[in-house]
Amino acid sequence: MTLDGLNIAVIGAGIGGLAVARALCLRGADVTLLEQAPEISEVGAGLQISPNGFAVLRALGLDVPLVARSMQAQAVSLRDYQRGEVLRLDLAGLQDRNYHFIHRADLIDVLAEGAREVGVKVRLMQKVSAVEGGERPCVRMANDSRFDADLVIGADGLHSVVRRALNGTLAPFFTRQVAWRAVVPNLWGRGPEAQVHMGPMRHVVSYPLRGGTLLNLVAVQERAAWTEESWSQKDDPMALRAAFGDFGPEVQAMLSAVEEVHLWGLFRHPVAQVWQRDGLALLGDAAHPTLPFMAQGASMALEDAWVLVDALSAAEGLAEGLAAYQGRRDARVRRVVEAANRNAWKYHLSFPPLRWAAHTALRAGGAFAPERMLRQFDWLYGHDVTRKAG
Repeated sequence: MTLDGLNIAVIGAGIGGLAVARALCLRGADVTLLEQAPEISEVGAGLQISPNGFAVLRALGLDVPLVARSMQAQAVSLRDYQRGEVLRLDLAGLQDRNYHFIHRADLIDVLAEGAREVGVKVRLMQKVSAVEGGERPCVRMANDSRFDADLVIGADGLHSVVRRALNGTLAPFFTRQVAWRAVVPNLWGRGPEAQVHMGPMRHVVSYPLRGGTLLNLVAVQERAAWTEESWSQKDDPMALRAAFGDFGPEVQAMLSAVEEVHLWGLFRHPVAQVWQRDGLALLGDAAHPTLPFMAQGASMALEDAWVLVDALSAAEGLAEGLAAYQGRRDARVRRVVEAANRNAWKYHLSFPPLRWAAHTALRAGGAFAPERMLRQFDWLYGHDVTRKAG
């Protein structure tokens, strides 16, 4: 079907919403982006764009500005919390070397500029209260106004109004894990590698941002206490330092530089059963929120954006295109979500003999079969949704 003149509303100006808005406009659609904030901005920290996500940015014509504002990753280092490096993966062995570290705000800027330059109409301070599917879907605002469209795309995150309309309300459950995030000056000259310090029931991920001037920190701890599911809840840096007080000097140095830190609870939300119906569709975290242990949240949203537009363009009608979109994405995202769920326990081994055995196996793999260790990610990083099959 042709997308020329198709009137589409996208709810949410995050990574997925901005990417799909640009992709739709490039195919001729008339796109309005509805964002509840007074401006398109992001106060978050860093994120990783793996080759599968970069492929979408390249296809959207945004690879050059992305590269200019990111750091290309060279390695991943898995480290024991007290005894140093266990395994080092040289990312030069990837088939596509485009694995990048970028500040979330910088990626949002790249995507927002890309959306506006192709004619996406951005409407700010638009708080959505409800959506209704049908022959002519509509978005109802908190101020009692409404917006009618041919298609409404919910890129509105964990607490998606569109997801609720399609799937009803299903409460998430607490994973008994919390995460702190912070950005500190890179006082140690850390190069372009991600380090994961693994300890009993805890781990710390760190990597550089903005030309190596900053370090992004994410520290995860298992705990029984319930914590609010929020990216904006602040915590005392002393609480973070106390939680990782037995980690080695590398981690202590990084945590000592933390002046402001945010804490959020990690919750499991199931992959949505219904992604689309009656002119409504879900994208990104609204469809399949994932824990951060595979660093795939941004890349999965980018993949969704491309596949949704490609499926619509290849179909004879809207309903057929939306069904094809879910069909092409469901198994892929479920595999990624499950892989992220499994990764946490690998980082958090607390029984000393088991941790010793696991780390010994990793060291052996890195010493004798480093290429095989890297090849285990081919299914993830080598998947290019922009490449035509056959």
